[in-house]
Amino acid sequence: MDRQERKAAVAAYKERKPAWGVYAIICAATGEAWVGSSLRVDTQKNRIWFELGLGKSPHAALQAAWNQHGGSVFRFEELERLREDFPELERDDELKKRQALWQSRLQASAV
Repeated sequence: MDRQERKAAVAAYKERKPAWGVYAIICAATGEAWVGSSLRVDTQKNRIWFELGLGKSPHAALQAAWNQHGGSVFRFEELERLREDFPELERDDELKKRQALWQSRLQASAV
């Protein structure tokens, strides 16, 4: 990657819009699920997979399942995304409500 391409990539990264949403991590081996919410749901998988790969996830049950079964049996699903024009003052509460709803639907633990 030359200097111009790198500069363009950095600019594109800085200009991207937040993607507030709810996601699930599902273990195909056991059927267990974990649900979380994020201000950047589109990049959340990379963060979680990195933590799990290092053995440094703050979520003990998820880390234990990862260690036992390996990363290949896990999948990341974006369950829901808030619209970009969602009122800022209500955003955090709405994410919490939707996360709780999906946890109930999937009988999942929180991440």
